[in-house]
Amino acid sequence: MAKQMDYQTICEAFRRFHEMEPAPQGELHHTNAYTLTVAVALSAQATDVGVNKATRDLFKLADTPAKMLALGEDGLIEHIKTIGLFRQKAKNVIKMSQLLVDNFGGEIPSSRAALISLPGVGRKTANVVLNMWFHQPTQAVDTHIFRIGNRTGIAPGKDVDAVERAIEDNIPAQYQQHAHHWLILHGRYVCKARKPVCSNCIINDLCPYEEKTQ
Repeated sequence: MAKQMDYQTICEAFRRFHEMEPAPQGELHHTNAYTLTVAVALSAQATDVGVNKATRDLFKLADTPAKMLALGEDGLIEHIKTIGLFRQKAKNVIKMSQLLVDNFGGEIPSSRAALISLPGVGRKTANVVLNMWFHQPTQAVDTHIFRIGNRTGIAPGKDVDAVERAIEDNIPAQYQQHAHHWLILHGRYVCKARKPVCSNCIINDLCPYEEKTQ
């Protein structure tokens, strides 16, 4: 774990991220708050590419909780069986859809506590939905952000909660809205787990990581 990067260096790192991509977007396909929530829940232990393939036809048929309930668990499984843990995820999506109809008027709630009360929705999923749909400056810490936070010192922490707090505490306010997307995309395509592409890294000179590649 690298020591906490100083404020001025963090400012410069995110100035560069912003300059390269002012408004980064998540890569999960969705059409509304409900399909976004379902897609993020399905993406646990699966790739965004795999989820997008599975949901391309699914969301044409079921883009609301009521339509998902009409499709049913078996119908849902037929669409998502290429995704890891598909049976449990199908159960959760159906339970979530029923709860949304019963308790939330068929709408995705916009508070973290309400979102986390939904089956299959943890803190990370809730934070993605709050950020991407409701435009709250929440930080969804996945494996990429956890790695980069610790590798670079931008947001070091022993667990995902600590990294989330470090992002909120140390990244300047003007960058909070897009922070987790910049870090996720950087981790996915540049600062990879096994072989980071340091030669393509726009914050290479700011990063203290000792095992840099050429």
